[in-house]
Amino acid sequence: MTGTPGRPLSSELSEQLLSVAVDILAEEGWGRLNSDRIAARARAGKAGIYRRWPTMAALARHAIGRVALVSPPDDGGSLRADLLALADRWTHPLDREERAAASIVGAARHEEELRAGLDAALVRPLAAAVTEIAERAEARGERVDPDRIALLGSVLEAFWWQRYTAAGDGAMTPAQVEQVVDDVLTPIAVTAARTGGSVPASV
Repeated sequence: MTGTPGRPLSSELSEQLLSVAVDILAEEGWGRLNSDRIAARARAGKAGIYRRWPTMAALARHAIGRVALVSPPDDGGSLRADLLALADRWTHPLDREERAAASIVGAARHEEELRAGLDAALVRPLAAAVTEIAERAEARGERVDPDRIALLGSVLEAFWWQRYTAAGDGAMTPAQVEQVVDDVLTPIAVTAARTGGSVPASV
């Protein structure tokens, strides 16, 4: 956390400011996040905000980046079951934290702080979840092509970005998710191992 010399920063106020920032991002979007609105909602002084974060982008990075938007599912007993469990979130509307993250996706193309927040919230946790799912499959004796795990992660990430940027509430039907898992995700991980083919490891 950014701070300036002087009186120690209150962790309680910091949490309050971060929560308010997430609320504004989720409800109104990145374009409405500013120190005046945060201070009014939190009933705090603007000086307290800038003692912690020098810019709104730094604040948004911290507010978004401290929440993992993806986590490894419980072991479902097969690669397919684990991928279905991972993608089950797609069947639900965007929650508060996801709406906040979605609000900064466009601006993150031009703002390093916002990209870092999304990386911490989505990209790194998703990569870790995919790695864990692949390791489980290998431990069960399922034939997963290690050279395609990065591709699987990239495709999953693309679906997540689509969820955050598409019109509507971001939800897919269970049948649509099952089709994506069966027709796209599972074949990425296992096809090359079965055929012995050579496929690029990334897109």
